[in-house]
Amino acid sequence: MIFDHNRLHDYGVQTRNGGNGGAVPPLVISRRALLGGIGGTLATVMLSAKARAAGSAAKRLTAETRVLEVNGRPARVFGLTGPDGRPGLRLTAGDRFRVDLANETGERTLVHWHGQLPPWMQDGFPWSQTPPFPNGTVESYDYAPISGTYWMHSHHGMQEQSLLTAPLVVDDVATLREDRQDIVLMLHDFTFRTPDEVLAGLTGTSVADAHSVAQRTEGAGSDEGGKGQPPAMPTMAGEGRRGMAMPGMSMSKPPDPPMKGMSMKGTGMAGIGMAGMDLNDVQYDAFLANDRTLADPEIVRVDRGGRVRLRIINGASSSQFWIDLGNLTGRVVATDGHAVQPVPGKLFPIAMAQRLDILVDLPAAGTFPILARLEGSVRQTGIILATAGAPISRIADDTEAAPPIDNSLETRLAAAEPLPARPADIVHTIALGGAMKPYAWSMNGEYWPHITPLMLNKGQRIEIELVNRSMMAHPMHLHGHVFQIVAIDGRALHGAVRDTVLVSPSGRVRIAFDADNPGRWAFHCHNLYHTETGMMTEFRYHGIAV
Repeated sequence: MIFDHNRLHDYGVQTRNGGNGGAVPPLVISRRALLGGIGGTLATVMLSAKARAAGSAAKRLTAETRVLEVNGRPARVFGLTGPDGRPGLRLTAGDRFRVDLANETGERTLVHWHGQLPPWMQDGFPWSQTPPFPNGTVESYDYAPISGTYWMHSHHGMQEQSLLTAPLVVDDVATLREDRQDIVLMLHDFTFRTPDEVLAGLTGTSVADAHSVAQRTEGAGSDEGGKGQPPAMPTMAGEGRRGMAMPGMSMSKPPDPPMKGMSMKGTGMAGIGMAGMDLNDVQYDAFLANDRTLADPEIVRVDRGGRVRLRIINGASSSQFWIDLGNLTGRVVATDGHAVQPVPGKLFPIAMAQRLDILVDLPAAGTFPILARLEGSVRQTGIILATAGAPISRIADDTEAAPPIDNSLETRLAAAEPLPARPADIVHTIALGGAMKPYAWSMNGEYWPHITPLMLNKGQRIEIELVNRSMMAHPMHLHGHVFQIVAIDGRALHGAVRDTVLVSPSGRVRIAFDADNPGRWAFHCHNLYHTETGMMTEFRYHGIAV
């Protein structure tokens, strides 16, 4: 099947018809032409940071509901729409993060600026001091952002699974000078079930009981601790379902089975066996790339011999992927928004919540699929880059099975701006535990909210040794700070600077960061259902009241 060349869509750079699948005319403007057309020098494009801070008005970001068509079926989901009508926000170098977030979802919400370093009261986490805010109200934010590829998502309940997510890109002068076409690729996993139904299937409880358990992830952590005790399943109904009701959803769909023991013969990928591992807890109805499946993918027009920066964001709630460039070779130049020494390749792993900036120099002409292959599965999604006039054939949404993602890329990465060398003031070990039955996940034997905070003083260097004693990988995310990966499985590294790192089954990862942002900060697994069933703790600075 050949696609219509004129069905061009975009998730952040080119014109897009509101994410509803309508056809739009192409609009491709090279950065060189843009800069030349308004003066030819970067100085005429960019105001000073001081001038922007003084004169920029707040940008309006709207959390709302929308109807998304997925494989021919409508679903009511959430969205985060910027002032230009596109998903998310893009800030120019020097802009402040001055944003008015309007809640038009019909329920309470709270948005986390993933990877950014705001004051803790603006982080978008539901502490008792910063609860979700009601429908019909506006919350204002104002802080100095850091540049790079980030994203935003709800941290209220499980709204993230219902696509209350969007890209957040902050340009910098060096990136603007590259004269590359900038393409955002955001990945999601999608189900027609409500998130409460998904959690009920995983925990073997009723939807109401699963909802009640999930409610406990909000609010303050406790100093009392809760070693050895997974969250008790409630015996009474919760206060009502959260998440969006999906048309055609089945209340009787059985729990999703984990995938184990797949043969990797013939995959052509790094051979890593799956025996004994738990993968893909949730059986999803579709995997989305910029809100679309491969049945009707986004087609991005590119120049012949064009130069491209791919900003890839894994916004999935419970899925990890291999980014497959096909016949192209790319260079990873940033991870989680932070520059690294370039690493070439065609195939790159990306854990939940992670981001990769990949530079690609295209051949003269053709079509170039950029695919995301689900670990432990034959399923895939993606977008298509195409030069003018190139025929575009349909790509199947299944292929050869992909192995589990791993830290093979992580061991090759080196930060462009590493942390200054200094001894650690605190070295702390966190054991990651849990199992599929009962479905509950812990940190040092404690289950949120009954946890013991790690107490910090400003100015300390902290090292955290993450030890995975479970048979699932855990993408661990720290709020309000960035860290450097300094060891994997005991091997010392001068690794990447990140905000989310994968800890493989039975693996060990050591991270280091400086305590330079006083407040209360969550540290948790970014598998949504692991967080909901206990895998979260708190890093709290001395002197912060609770």
